[in-house]
Formats: sequence, structure tokens, C-alpha cells
Amino acid sequence: MTISYHSGGRLQGLSTDTKSSNVPNYSRFEETDTRKIYTKLTDGNWYELGNLNPFNAIRGLFGGGYTSSLVNTIDYITIATTGNATDFGDRTISTYVGTTCASETRGVWAGGTSNETTMDYVTIATTGNATDFGDLYSGHGNMGGLSDRSRGIFGGGGYTPIVNSIHYITISTPSNSLDFGDLTVARRSSSGVASSTRGVVGGGAEPSNSNVMDYITIATLGNATDFGDLTVARNYPMSVHSSTRGVFGGGGGYNNVMDYITIDTTGNAIDFGDLTVARYIANNGASSETRGVFGGGYTGSNTDVMDYITIATTGNATDFGDLTVARHGVMGLSGK
Repeated sequence: MTISYHSGGRLQGLSTDTKSSNVPNYSRFEETDTRKIYTKLTDGNWYELGNLNPFNAIRGLFGGGYTSSLVNTIDYITIATTGNATDFGDRTISTYVGTTCASETRGVWAGGTSNETTMDYVTIATTGNATDFGDLYSGHGNMGGLSDRSRGIFGGGGYTPIVNSIHYITISTPSNSLDFGDLTVARRSSSGVASSTRGVVGGGAEPSNSNVMDYITIATLGNATDFGDLTVARNYPMSVHSSTRGVFGGGGGYNNVMDYITIDTTGNAIDFGDLTVARYIANNGASSETRGVFGGGYTGSNTDVMDYITIATTGNATDFGDLTVARHGVMGLSGK
């Protein structure tokens, strides 16, 4: 269990799994696995204040995309409910087929189109337009994105050439991305899932459709390692995940296949069920710990479809509602 406390406006790390007595009164204590918040009062005792980000209030955002032209639209949903998306604000640029990462409070979009270097971010709990975050160290569209709540990872991408580079950001600190290492295979149009420690990039094109999955330890710089294979080789799969399971859906020529992995083990993916609509050219979906929502894509024409699954079980997806604008190349994120 990861534990931290805030004192005097600074986040302090604790190496113990019990609440320390050696901190000032009114410090705030966070358990990042249970998401509970405590405060220490003048009697020296710790009192529970609530939950840092209750699962039933987690918000999903879908940004950018392509209609008859590139758009900067950001929509939002409450993942635990169903219904149509609502306008959130606008990105700083109009682009598509980039990728995303997020902490509990901040969402970041990165790259897109062919050689787009822009990254921008929003505060997930509020509505409004995005703010510039920094630049990718090299411009790539079609990257596989993931995060562990503090570090964002972007793998692969590009057009000519297709690249194997991985780079990273610290989500709380706007800045340019830095080199992390390399994927096992250069490819574009992948998608990513993550646990609190491990990230997995799956699918893509080399330029032929790929079933490759490889993984990294998010906190440690270095090259990726082979994880196993997807059930179907495909580019542009969408992805959602809990802290233990990742699900890849659609992709590669109007596919409705969903398959899943247990993130902290290695091995080939297993069939999960089918999407409500076969589609591709979308990116990360939006996830709580229990539910994943896939949004948008291309079915032969742009679609506004959102559908959802219960991540811990297998089965076919269910209709969630519609995006505000039918589009493909949309990029989703969530702050769980």
C-alpha cells in the first residue's frame, strides 16, 4: 500500500503502512490503494475524511477527433451512469489519433495527426478549455498511452518512419516529454493499459496489423519486454482498464472483438466479448475501477457511439449513450 501525507502544502512520502505519529497536526494522509483520506487532529489521532475520488463520481473525457475536418471538442461523461456526453470545453489544437494519460485530477492529450508535438491538459473535475502542457520530444501520432496516476507514458507512433521510442512526462508538472526507452517492435496506432506499477502497449501496425503486446515498469526507465499476443492482430484498438485487468476492443478493419489481460502477469490475451458496433480508429477509452467506456470511431462513417463493459466480468458491451459529435480518432481519458 502506497501512503503519503500533505503538510504545509508539501507532499511527504512515508515508508510505513501505518499512519505516522511523527507528522504535524492537520496533515492529510492518503491511501492510494483504497483512495481514503485522513487528517491528524490536535488530539494526535487520525480521522477519516472520505474518499479522494469516489468510484461513482469518476468522470470520463473524450477529446479531439475527425468529422469532416479536425476538431478540438472535449466531451465528458460520468462513468457510473449512462447517457449522452456533455460539452466540456476545447483543446488548444484540433487533432486526432494522438493519445492520453491522466492522474486522479488532471488529463493530458499528446500528439496526433502526423507529427504533432503539442500536449495540453485539463483539470478533470471542472469544465473549461485545455492549457498547454509542453511538447513531445519528437512529434508522433498514433502512440499507445498509459499512466500510473503520476507518470504518463507514450509508446511508438509515427508514420514515416514508424518508431519504437517510448517517452514520459510527470503529469503534475507541465513540461516537455523525456526519453524512457524503446518498445520491442516499432509500431504505430497502438493502445495502452496500466496497473499501479506496470504498463502494457498492445496492437498497432508495423505497418501490417500487429498482435504484439509488450510491457514496462512505469517507475523505471528502460526498454519494454514481450508480454504476449492479442487474440486478433489489429491497429487502432481502443482500451480500458481497472487496476488489475486491461481490455482491448475493436480496431483493424471494423472489428468488434474485445480481449483482456491480467496486467501484472504475462501471457496471451483471452476473448472478452463483442462491442455493440464494430469499429476502429479510436484511442484510449475512459475507465473507473469497475467500468470501461469506449467512445467514437469509424464504422465506414464516423460514429458517436459509446458502449460500456464491466471490466471484472466477461461479456458483450452495452450501449452507454452518444458523444456530442460523431467522430473517429477521438482520445479518451479518466481520472480514477
